[in-house]
Amino acid sequence: MNLTKPRIFITACTSMALLLSLMGCDQTGDKSASSMNETGNDAIELHSVQQISALIPARVKNRSGWGADIHRIMAELNIRQTKQNVCSVIAVVDQESNFNANPAVPDLGKKAIRAFETEIPEKFIRQFGATLGPAVSRYFNYVLINEPSVENSFLMQIRQVKTEQQLDMIYRQIFTYVAKKFYADSLTQAAARFMGKDFSEENNPITTIGSMQVAVQYARDHQRDQSSINQLRDFMYTREGGLYYGIHRLMDYPAAYNKQIYRFADYNSGMYSSRNAALQQDLAQLLKTDLVLDGDLLSYDKEGQASISPSQTETALNQLFADYHLEVSADKIRKDLLKEKQPDFEATDTYRHVLTLYQQKTGKKPPYAIMPQVIISGPKLKQDYNTHWYAASVQRRFEACMQRGGRARRG
Repeated sequence: MNLTKPRIFITACTSMALLLSLMGCDQTGDKSASSMNETGNDAIELHSVQQISALIPARVKNRSGWGADIHRIMAELNIRQTKQNVCSVIAVVDQESNFNANPAVPDLGKKAIRAFETEIPEKFIRQFGATLGPAVSRYFNYVLINEPSVENSFLMQIRQVKTEQQLDMIYRQIFTYVAKKFYADSLTQAAARFMGKDFSEENNPITTIGSMQVAVQYARDHQRDQSSINQLRDFMYTREGGLYYGIHRLMDYPAAYNKQIYRFADYNSGMYSSRNAALQQDLAQLLKTDLVLDGDLLSYDKEGQASISPSQTETALNQLFADYHLEVSADKIRKDLLKEKQPDFEATDTYRHVLTLYQQKTGKKPPYAIMPQVIISGPKLKQDYNTHWYAASVQRRFEACMQRGGRARRG
Protein backbone atom coordinates (compact mmCIF):
# COMPACT_ATOMS: atom_id res chain seq x y z
CA MET A 1 0.00 0.00 0.00
CA ASN A 2 3.03 2.27 -0.07
CA LEU A 3 2.17 3.68 -3.45
CA THR A 4 3.44 7.05 -4.60
CA LYS A 5 0.56 9.47 -5.11
CA PRO A 6 0.52 12.94 -6.67
CA ARG A 7 0.07 15.71 -4.19
CA ILE A 8 -3.47 17.07 -4.13
CA PHE A 9 -4.59 20.05 -2.07
CA ILE A 10 -8.23 20.07 -1.01
CA THR A 11 -9.55 23.07 0.85
CA ALA A 12 -12.42 22.71 3.27
CA CYS A 13 -14.75 24.70 1.03
CA THR A 14 -13.80 22.76 -2.09
CA SER A 15 -14.24 19.47 -0.30
CA MET A 16 -17.64 20.40 1.08
CA ALA A 17 -18.90 21.79 -2.21
CA LEU A 18 -17.84 18.69 -4.08
CA LEU A 19 -19.31 16.43 -1.45
CA LEU A 20 -22.68 18.14 -1.62
CA SER A 21 -22.69 17.80 -5.39
CA LEU A 22 -21.88 14.11 -5.07
CA MET A 23 -24.56 13.45 -2.49
CA GLY A 24 -27.28 15.43 -4.20
CA CYS A 25 -30.74 14.91 -2.75
CA ASP A 26 -30.01 11.37 -1.61
CA GLN A 27 -29.04 12.60 1.82
CA THR A 28 -32.41 13.98 2.81
CA GLY A 29 -33.77 10.78 4.28
CA ASP A 30 -35.15 10.81 7.80
CA LYS A 31 -35.79 8.07 10.31
CA SER A 32 -39.51 7.91 9.65
CA ALA A 33 -39.21 7.54 5.89
CA SER A 34 -38.02 4.58 3.92
CA SER A 35 -34.79 5.20 2.11
CA MET A 36 -36.18 4.67 -1.36
CA ASN A 37 -38.03 7.36 -3.27
CA GLU A 38 -41.63 6.29 -2.90
CA THR A 39 -44.08 6.93 -5.72
CA GLY A 40 -47.67 5.99 -6.43
CA ASN A 41 -49.12 3.27 -4.23
CA ASP A 42 -45.81 2.85 -2.40
CA ALA A 43 -46.10 6.32 -0.86
CA ILE A 44 -49.71 5.93 0.30
CA GLU A 45 -49.91 5.85 4.08
CA LEU A 46 -51.79 2.92 5.58
CA HIS A 47 -54.06 4.37 8.24
CA SER A 48 -55.92 1.25 9.35
CA VAL A 49 -55.07 -2.05 10.96
CA GLN A 50 -57.01 -3.79 8.21
CA GLN A 51 -54.74 -2.35 5.51
CA ILE A 52 -51.62 -3.53 7.34
CA SER A 53 -53.07 -6.92 8.18
CA ALA A 54 -53.88 -7.51 4.52
CA LEU A 55 -50.15 -7.28 3.71
CA ILE A 56 -49.25 -10.06 6.15
CA PRO A 57 -49.04 -13.55 4.57
CA ALA A 58 -52.36 -15.38 4.70
CA ARG A 59 -50.79 -18.39 6.43
CA VAL A 60 -50.07 -16.28 9.55
CA LYS A 61 -52.36 -16.83 12.53
CA ASN A 62 -54.00 -13.74 14.00
CA ARG A 63 -53.00 -11.37 11.23
CA SER A 64 -55.17 -8.67 12.79
CA GLY A 65 -53.25 -8.91 16.07
CA TRP A 66 -49.90 -8.58 14.34
CA GLY A 67 -51.25 -5.77 12.18
CA ALA A 68 -52.59 -3.88 15.19
CA ASP A 69 -49.22 -4.04 16.97
CA ILE A 70 -47.30 -2.95 13.88
CA HIS A 71 -49.71 -0.05 13.38
CA ARG A 72 -49.48 1.10 17.00
CA ILE A 73 -45.70 0.73 17.31
CA MET A 74 -44.89 2.55 14.08
CA ALA A 75 -47.13 5.38 15.22
CA GLU A 76 -45.39 5.49 18.61
CA LEU A 77 -41.97 5.62 16.94
CA ASN A 78 -43.15 8.24 14.44
CA ILE A 79 -42.31 6.04 11.45
CA ARG A 80 -44.39 6.71 8.35
CA GLN A 81 -46.73 3.82 7.71
CA THR A 82 -46.26 3.70 3.97
CA LYS A 83 -46.73 0.44 2.15
CA GLN A 84 -42.98 0.19 1.65
CA ASN A 85 -42.12 0.77 5.31
CA VAL A 86 -44.78 -1.65 6.53
CA CYS A 87 -43.67 -4.31 4.05
CA SER A 88 -40.08 -3.87 5.23
CA VAL A 89 -41.16 -4.72 8.76
CA ILE A 90 -43.31 -7.63 7.62
CA ALA A 91 -40.46 -9.05 5.53
CA VAL A 92 -38.01 -9.06 8.44
CA VAL A 93 -40.52 -10.60 10.87
CA ASP A 94 -41.28 -13.30 8.32
CA GLN A 95 -37.59 -13.96 7.72
CA GLU A 96 -36.64 -14.11 11.40
CA SER A 97 -39.55 -16.03 12.90
CA ASN A 98 -42.37 -16.67 10.40
CA PHE A 99 -44.50 -14.50 12.68
CA ASN A 100 -43.86 -16.47 15.84
CA ALA A 101 -43.35 -14.33 18.94
CA ASN A 102 -41.26 -17.03 20.61
CA PRO A 103 -39.90 -19.15 17.74
CA ALA A 104 -38.73 -22.71 18.20
CA VAL A 105 -35.15 -23.47 17.18
CA PRO A 106 -34.28 -26.96 15.84
CA ASP A 107 -31.84 -28.86 18.08
CA LEU A 108 -31.63 -25.88 20.41
CA GLY A 109 -30.80 -28.01 23.43
CA LYS A 110 -27.83 -29.71 21.77
CA LYS A 111 -26.53 -26.39 20.48
CA ALA A 112 -26.84 -24.86 23.95
CA ILE A 113 -24.84 -27.66 25.56
CA ARG A 114 -22.06 -27.17 23.02
CA ALA A 115 -22.03 -23.47 23.89
CA PHE A 116 -21.70 -24.35 27.57
CA GLU A 117 -18.61 -26.37 26.81
CA THR A 118 -16.81 -23.53 25.00
CA GLU A 119 -18.27 -20.05 25.42
CA ILE A 120 -19.18 -19.99 29.12
CA PRO A 121 -15.75 -21.07 30.48
CA GLU A 122 -14.07 -18.46 28.27
CA LYS A 123 -16.37 -15.74 29.58
CA PHE A 124 -15.65 -16.67 33.20
CA ILE A 125 -11.91 -16.46 32.60
CA ARG A 126 -12.27 -13.04 30.93
CA GLN A 127 -14.41 -11.76 33.79
CA PHE A 128 -12.79 -13.28 36.85
CA GLY A 129 -9.23 -13.95 35.73
CA ALA A 130 -7.11 -17.04 35.24
CA THR A 131 -7.31 -18.07 38.92
CA LEU A 132 -10.95 -17.53 39.90
CA GLY A 133 -12.46 -18.05 36.44
CA PRO A 134 -11.83 -21.81 36.23
CA ALA A 135 -13.20 -22.25 39.76
CA VAL A 136 -16.42 -20.50 38.79
CA SER A 137 -16.58 -22.66 35.67
CA ARG A 138 -16.16 -25.88 37.67
CA TYR A 139 -18.93 -24.93 40.07
CA PHE A 140 -21.09 -23.94 37.11
CA ASN A 141 -20.68 -27.43 35.65
CA TYR A 142 -21.50 -28.98 39.03
CA VAL A 143 -24.75 -27.00 39.21
CA LEU A 144 -25.54 -27.92 35.63
CA ILE A 145 -25.35 -31.66 36.38
CA ASN A 146 -26.72 -31.79 39.95
CA GLU A 147 -29.21 -28.97 40.44
CA PRO A 148 -32.06 -28.59 41.21
CA SER A 149 -31.84 -32.41 41.50
CA VAL A 150 -29.87 -35.18 39.86
CA GLU A 151 -33.13 -36.69 38.57
CA ASN A 152 -34.16 -33.40 36.93
CA SER A 153 -30.89 -31.55 36.43
CA PHE A 154 -30.55 -28.37 34.45
CA LEU A 155 -28.55 -30.33 31.88
CA MET A 156 -31.48 -32.74 31.41
CA GLN A 157 -33.89 -29.82 31.14
CA ILE A 158 -31.74 -28.09 28.54
CA ARG A 159 -31.79 -31.18 26.32
CA GLN A 160 -35.60 -30.89 26.13
CA VAL A 161 -36.00 -27.19 25.32
CA LYS A 162 -37.67 -26.11 22.11
CA THR A 163 -37.75 -22.31 22.33
CA GLU A 164 -35.33 -19.58 23.29
CA GLN A 165 -37.53 -18.45 26.16
CA GLN A 166 -37.50 -21.93 27.72
CA LEU A 167 -33.72 -22.00 27.52
CA ASP A 168 -33.46 -18.43 28.77
CA MET A 169 -35.47 -19.25 31.90
CA ILE A 170 -33.21 -22.22 32.66
CA TYR A 171 -30.11 -20.06 32.25
CA ARG A 172 -31.47 -17.56 34.75
CA GLN A 173 -32.00 -20.31 37.33
CA ILE A 174 -28.51 -21.70 36.78
CA PHE A 175 -26.85 -18.33 37.19
CA THR A 176 -28.87 -17.72 40.36
CA TYR A 177 -27.44 -20.93 41.84
CA VAL A 178 -23.89 -20.02 40.83
CA ALA A 179 -24.21 -16.46 42.07
CA LYS A 180 -25.44 -17.60 45.50
CA LYS A 181 -22.25 -19.61 45.92
CA PHE A 182 -19.68 -17.26 44.49
CA TYR A 183 -21.08 -13.88 45.39
CA ALA A 184 -20.47 -14.88 49.01
CA ASP A 185 -16.79 -14.85 48.17
CA SER A 186 -15.28 -11.43 48.85
CA LEU A 187 -13.01 -11.64 45.81
CA THR A 188 -15.95 -12.30 43.53
CA GLN A 189 -17.92 -9.48 45.11
CA ALA A 190 -15.06 -7.12 44.42
CA ALA A 191 -14.79 -8.33 40.83
CA ALA A 192 -18.52 -7.91 40.30
CA ARG A 193 -18.48 -4.39 41.73
CA PHE A 194 -15.49 -3.52 39.58
CA MET A 195 -17.23 -4.71 36.44
CA GLY A 196 -20.48 -3.05 37.44
CA LYS A 197 -22.37 -5.66 35.49
CA ASP A 198 -25.04 -8.25 36.16
CA PHE A 199 -23.49 -11.71 36.47
CA SER A 200 -26.44 -13.55 34.96
CA GLU A 201 -26.99 -11.13 32.09
CA GLU A 202 -23.34 -10.90 31.13
CA ASN A 203 -23.09 -14.68 30.80
CA ASN A 204 -26.48 -15.49 29.31
CA PRO A 205 -25.73 -16.83 25.80
CA ILE A 206 -29.26 -16.01 24.59
CA THR A 207 -28.37 -12.60 23.17
CA THR A 208 -30.88 -12.14 20.32
CA ILE A 209 -34.53 -12.92 20.94
CA GLY A 210 -38.11 -12.43 19.83
CA SER A 211 -39.99 -12.39 16.56
CA MET A 212 -37.43 -10.05 14.96
CA GLN A 213 -34.36 -11.50 16.72
CA VAL A 214 -33.18 -8.24 18.27
CA ALA A 215 -30.03 -8.10 20.36
CA VAL A 216 -30.91 -7.75 24.04
CA GLN A 217 -28.13 -5.18 24.39
CA TYR A 218 -29.75 -3.04 21.69
CA ALA A 219 -33.05 -3.19 23.55
CA ARG A 220 -31.30 -2.19 26.79
CA ASP A 221 -29.68 0.77 25.04
CA HIS A 222 -33.07 1.92 23.72
CA GLN A 223 -35.32 0.75 26.54
CA ARG A 224 -38.60 2.63 26.65
CA ASP A 225 -39.25 2.08 30.37
CA GLN A 226 -37.38 1.35 33.61
CA SER A 227 -38.12 -2.38 33.81
CA SER A 228 -35.47 -4.83 34.98
CA ILE A 229 -33.38 -6.80 32.51
CA ASN A 230 -35.44 -9.95 33.08
CA GLN A 231 -38.67 -8.00 32.62
CA LEU A 232 -37.23 -6.58 29.40
CA ARG A 233 -36.34 -10.05 28.18
CA ASP A 234 -39.83 -11.35 29.02
CA PHE A 235 -41.37 -8.44 27.13
CA MET A 236 -39.23 -9.13 24.07
CA TYR A 237 -40.65 -12.65 23.91
CA THR A 238 -44.15 -11.20 23.48
CA ARG A 239 -45.56 -10.18 20.12
CA GLU A 240 -45.57 -6.50 21.06
CA GLY A 241 -42.10 -6.52 22.60
CA GLY A 242 -40.45 -8.34 19.72
CA LEU A 243 -42.03 -5.97 17.24
CA TYR A 244 -41.28 -2.81 19.21
CA TYR A 245 -37.54 -3.31 19.44
CA GLY A 246 -37.33 -4.92 16.00
CA ILE A 247 -39.09 -2.03 14.27
CA HIS A 248 -36.94 0.39 16.25
CA ARG A 249 -33.77 -1.40 15.12
CA LEU A 250 -34.85 -1.70 11.47
CA MET A 251 -36.40 1.69 10.80
CA ASP A 252 -35.53 4.21 13.50
CA TYR A 253 -32.39 5.68 11.94
CA PRO A 254 -31.79 7.84 8.86
CA ALA A 255 -30.01 6.36 5.85
CA ALA A 256 -30.04 7.58 2.25
CA TYR A 257 -30.23 4.12 0.69
CA ASN A 258 -31.76 4.02 -2.78
CA LYS A 259 -32.64 0.34 -2.35
CA GLN A 260 -34.36 -1.17 0.64
CA ILE A 261 -32.12 -4.23 0.46
CA TYR A 262 -29.31 -2.20 2.06
CA ARG A 263 -31.44 -1.56 5.13
CA PHE A 264 -32.07 -5.29 5.32
CA ALA A 265 -28.32 -5.87 5.11
CA ASP A 266 -27.80 -3.37 7.94
CA TYR A 267 -30.30 -5.24 10.05
CA ASN A 268 -28.11 -8.32 9.78
CA SER A 269 -24.57 -6.96 9.76
CA GLY A 270 -24.87 -3.74 11.74
CA MET A 271 -26.22 -0.22 11.46
CA TYR A 272 -24.73 1.66 8.48
CA SER A 273 -22.66 -1.34 7.44
CA SER A 274 -23.84 -0.93 3.82
CA ARG A 275 -22.79 2.72 3.77
CA ASN A 276 -19.48 1.95 5.46
CA ALA A 277 -18.72 -0.95 3.12
CA ALA A 278 -19.03 1.49 0.21
CA LEU A 279 -16.44 3.72 1.86
CA GLN A 280 -14.13 0.71 2.28
CA GLN A 281 -14.54 -0.09 -1.42
CA ASP A 282 -13.67 3.51 -2.37
CA LEU A 283 -10.62 3.35 -0.15
CA ALA A 284 -9.47 0.03 -1.60
CA GLN A 285 -9.73 1.38 -5.14
CA LEU A 286 -7.82 4.54 -4.28
CA LEU A 287 -4.98 2.56 -2.73
CA LYS A 288 -5.18 -0.25 -5.31
CA THR A 289 -5.24 -2.81 -2.53
CA ASP A 290 -7.61 -5.38 -1.04
CA LEU A 291 -9.72 -4.54 1.99
CA VAL A 292 -12.36 -6.53 3.82
CA LEU A 293 -15.66 -4.89 2.87
CA ASP A 294 -17.53 -5.80 6.04
CA GLY A 295 -18.85 -2.36 7.00
CA ASP A 296 -16.88 -2.27 10.27
CA LEU A 297 -14.38 0.55 10.03
CA LEU A 298 -12.92 -0.27 13.44
CA SER A 299 -12.12 -3.58 15.11
CA TYR A 300 -14.38 -4.63 17.97
CA ASP A 301 -13.99 -7.04 20.87
CA LYS A 302 -16.54 -9.64 21.96
CA GLU A 303 -18.26 -7.03 24.12
CA GLY A 304 -18.76 -4.73 21.14
CA GLN A 305 -16.18 -2.19 22.28
CA ALA A 306 -13.82 -0.58 19.76
CA SER A 307 -10.33 -2.03 19.99
CA ILE A 308 -7.40 0.30 20.63
CA SER A 309 -5.49 -1.53 17.89
CA PRO A 310 -6.01 0.04 14.45
CA SER A 311 -8.20 -1.90 12.05
CA GLN A 312 -7.27 -2.67 8.47
CA THR A 313 -9.51 0.21 7.34
CA GLU A 314 -8.05 2.66 9.86
CA THR A 315 -4.51 1.78 8.76
CA ALA A 316 -5.50 2.25 5.13
CA LEU A 317 -7.02 5.67 5.86
CA ASN A 318 -3.83 6.83 7.52
CA GLN A 319 -1.91 5.62 4.47
CA LEU A 320 -4.28 7.35 2.04
CA PHE A 321 -4.14 10.74 3.76
CA ALA A 322 -0.36 10.53 4.08
CA ASP A 323 -0.01 9.69 0.37
CA TYR A 324 -2.14 12.67 -0.62
CA HIS A 325 -0.67 14.98 2.03
CA LEU A 326 -4.02 15.68 3.64
CA GLU A 327 -3.67 17.13 7.11
CA VAL A 328 -5.85 14.66 8.95
CA SER A 329 -4.13 13.25 12.01
CA ALA A 330 -4.36 9.67 13.19
CA ASP A 331 -6.20 10.90 16.29
CA LYS A 332 -8.72 12.75 14.11
CA ILE A 333 -9.27 9.67 11.95
CA ARG A 334 -9.87 7.56 15.07
CA LYS A 335 -12.29 10.17 16.44
CA ASP A 336 -14.19 10.21 13.15
CA LEU A 337 -14.34 6.41 12.90
CA LEU A 338 -15.87 6.18 16.36
CA LYS A 339 -18.95 7.74 14.70
CA GLU A 340 -19.20 4.98 12.09
CA LYS A 341 -22.52 3.68 13.49
CA GLN A 342 -24.06 7.15 13.40
CA PRO A 343 -25.47 9.40 10.67
CA ASP A 344 -23.02 12.12 11.75
CA PHE A 345 -20.14 10.10 10.33
CA GLU A 346 -21.07 11.47 6.91
CA ALA A 347 -20.16 14.98 8.11
CA THR A 348 -16.66 14.02 9.28
CA ASP A 349 -13.47 15.04 7.47
CA THR A 350 -12.52 11.39 7.05
CA TYR A 351 -15.70 10.48 5.19
CA ARG A 352 -15.77 13.64 3.08
CA HIS A 353 -12.14 13.43 2.00
CA VAL A 354 -12.43 9.82 0.83
CA LEU A 355 -15.48 10.61 -1.30
CA THR A 356 -13.83 13.72 -2.74
CA LEU A 357 -10.64 11.87 -3.63
CA TYR A 358 -12.63 9.06 -5.21
CA GLN A 359 -14.48 11.54 -7.42
CA GLN A 360 -11.29 13.28 -8.44
CA LYS A 361 -9.33 10.13 -9.22
CA THR A 362 -12.04 8.08 -10.95
CA GLY A 363 -14.33 10.75 -12.37
CA LYS A 364 -17.24 8.75 -10.99
CA LYS A 365 -19.80 9.46 -8.32
CA PRO A 366 -18.93 7.35 -5.27
CA PRO A 367 -21.61 4.80 -4.37
CA TYR A 368 -23.48 5.57 -1.17
CA ALA A 369 -23.89 1.89 -0.29
CA ILE A 370 -22.84 -1.60 -1.34
CA MET A 371 -23.60 -5.04 0.04
CA PRO A 372 -21.35 -5.79 3.05
CA GLN A 373 -19.31 -8.98 2.87
CA VAL A 374 -20.06 -10.59 6.22
CA ILE A 375 -20.30 -14.28 7.14
CA ILE A 376 -23.26 -15.17 9.38
CA SER A 377 -22.70 -17.98 11.84
CA GLY A 378 -24.09 -18.98 15.21
CA PRO A 379 -25.53 -21.82 17.28
CA LYS A 380 -29.04 -21.21 15.93
CA LEU A 381 -27.99 -21.75 12.30
CA LYS A 382 -27.60 -25.08 10.54
CA GLN A 383 -24.79 -23.66 8.39
CA ASP A 384 -22.93 -20.44 7.73
CA TYR A 385 -24.48 -17.85 5.45
CA ASN A 386 -23.55 -14.33 4.43
CA THR A 387 -25.22 -10.94 4.59
CA HIS A 388 -26.03 -10.96 0.88
CA TRP A 389 -27.97 -14.21 1.30
CA TYR A 390 -29.86 -12.75 4.27
CA ALA A 391 -30.68 -9.43 2.60
CA ALA A 392 -31.75 -11.14 -0.63
CA SER A 393 -34.02 -13.50 1.30
CA VAL A 394 -35.69 -10.59 3.09
CA GLN A 395 -35.93 -8.71 -0.20
CA ARG A 396 -37.92 -11.57 -1.75
CA ARG A 397 -40.37 -11.45 1.14
CA PHE A 398 -40.53 -7.68 0.83
CA GLU A 399 -41.41 -7.87 -2.86
CA ALA A 400 -44.05 -10.53 -2.19
CA CYS A 401 -45.59 -8.21 0.41
CA MET A 402 -45.61 -5.30 -2.04
CA GLN A 403 -47.41 -7.52 -4.54
CA ARG A 404 -50.09 -8.46 -2.02
CA GLY A 405 -51.29 -4.89 -1.80
CA GLY A 406 -51.26 -4.24 -5.53
CA ARG A 407 -48.53 -3.95 -8.10
CA ALA A 408 -45.15 -3.42 -6.45
CA ARG A 409 -42.48 -1.10 -7.76
CA ARG A 410 -39.10 -2.81 -7.51
CA GLY A 411 -36.20 -0.71 -6.19
